[in-house]
Amino acid sequence: MDRAYEGDETRQTARDVGLKPVVPPNRNRRKLWRYNKKLYKRRNEIERFFRRIQDFRRIATRCYKLDIMFSAFLNFVAIVIWLNR
Repeated sequence: MDRAYEGDETRQTARDVGLKPVVPPNRNRRKLWRYNKKLYKRRNEIERFFRRIQDFRRIATRCYKLDIMFSAFLNFVAIVIWLNR
């Protein structure tokens, strides 16, 4: 979730599914809530990882139709990204 999706309905839907929203409230809200700032910062790392794997055409277009092949290439991409850091 992002600040653009910090509405009450979206937060409640996330809770109903079993997720814990860590989105900070917009500053113009009347009732502010507490959130875990460390988890919110970690969310950015995940977003950057998904952006990096989109650079690999086979992942972005889902070239591999078999789940095992797709997950194998996804593991390969994760290793390549980790080695290039």
